[in-house]
Order: sequence, then C-alpha cells, then structure tokens
Amino acid sequence: MSTVPLPYSEAGPIWLRTRPIFEMTDDAFFELCQINRQLRIERTAEGDLAIMPPAGGETGDKNAYVIAFLKIWSLQDTTGVAFDSSTGFILPNRAIRSPDAAWVKRERLAHLTPEQKKKFLPLTPDFVIELCSPSDTLRAVQEKMAEYMANGVRLGLLLDPQERCVYVYRPAVAVVRLESPSSVSAEPELPGFVLDLTHI
Repeated sequence: MSTVPLPYSEAGPIWLRTRPIFEMTDDAFFELCQINRQLRIERTAEGDLAIMPPAGGETGDKNAYVIAFLKIWSLQDTTGVAFDSSTGFILPNRAIRSPDAAWVKRERLAHLTPEQKKKFLPLTPDFVIELCSPSDTLRAVQEKMAEYMANGVRLGLLLDPQERCVYVYRPAVAVVRLESPSSVSAEPELPGFVLDLTHI
C-alpha cells in the first residue's frame, strides 16, 4: 500500500499528555528527543509534550541569522556562551524549553558537571530570543516569554516579523513594545550586543 506525502506546512505543535499514566524523568525525556531528532520537542511545567515539526525555509533563515549574530558577539565578548534552538534548558518549574537563541554566563556554566553539560542544561539562560514563526500565535510565545522571566531570565527579546515589532522583557518591569525598529540593544545585560533587524 502506497501513501501520498502531504504538502509541507509549518504547522503548530502537536500536544501529547503523559500524566497521570506515567511521569517522564528528565533523562527519559532527553533520550526521547535523541531518537526523534527530526522533531523539536519541549516539555511544559505540567509534563505535557509539545511536538513541533522542523521550521520552514523563511523561519529557518531568520533563526540562523539571529543565532549567528549572537554567536559572533559571544565569541568576541567571551563572558558567556551562545546556544542555538536545539539546546534544551531545564527551568526551575521543571519545564524543558528550547529558545530560538540563548546565552548563559560562563561562570554559571562552570558549576555544571561534564555529564550535565552533555544533556539538557539544568539552568535558566541569562538571555533568550524567541522569533514568532507563521505557525505561532503571539499569545503562546508571550506566555513562553513570561515563563522564562518567572524562572530567572534576565533579558528576553520576542521578535514578531509579521507585525514588525519587538517585545523587550525584563524582570519586574512592564514589557516594552518597539515598533518597526531597525535594531534592538541588549544592554546593559549584554554590553555591546545590538541585534540588527534589517534582515528579519
């Protein structure tokens, strides 16, 4: 029996609930992700799994640009490490999230064991960037940004190419919305990092 492949679409996540049937440990979730590398999977604080297909071409291009920009700055700055969207972080609320781009101070990474560094990192990034893709709802990404801030992120940028705006998140202050900016600064948290948005 032959099957006809469906046209590709950058669809939203498929949700899989595991509780109360079983509780997935951090190690089991890591192994699940390793044998399903073609998918991006996140775990909510409640234990639900969000299974997302690979990004479409336009989104992938924008993600690569953001990650490259952050990585180049990070290599010049040397005080921290930049991570791409395939890196999982275990937040204090037990959610495991993979921001589109993230940065962590080296002094915090130094406290992790070599074994911890090989798996999802058991810490909250200092800085995260999320890029709204065509399949995302703005509300869902805003909720994820709020979760990051509640779990210790010091600075977050939510990029919305459709509306040509950027939302800037910092702890305990109101979110700032920037309309059609050509660039956005991450100072003072990341001295000297200014993200050029002309290609986004």
